Amino acid sequence: MTVRRVMPLVQSEAMSESREFYGLLGFEEVMNHGWIMTLAPPSNPAAQISIITSDATAPVTPDLSVEVDDVDAAYAVVRSSGAEIVHPLQAEEWGVRRFMVRDPNGRVVNVLSHR
Repeated sequence: MTVRRVMPLVQSEAMSESREFYGLLGFEEVMNHGWIMTLAPPSNPAAQISIITSDATAPVTPDLSVEVDDVDAAYAVVRSSGAEIVHPLQAEEWGVRRFMVRDPNGRVVNVLSHR
């Protein structure tokens, strides 16, 4: 399993204000589903930050996302470790397979692969 990117998620109700603020630092909107918006600088599109109101299909809102090349392998490893899975592995309508796990600090990590 290879990590492709790590992206912080900032929970906020101030979506447009956040877009404007991070725009000052060179970020532009690259995705917006209404409840989650991803920003990235054109010069380095893998350097991303997402602003999220709350997760639309999970019972918790994650603190960060980790994209991996094989989410099924990641799920098997994490599950066998005994870590708390807070959202089961599933395919989402926007083109990812993901699950969520709570880290030892209580943070929720969204682990995903694009389909």
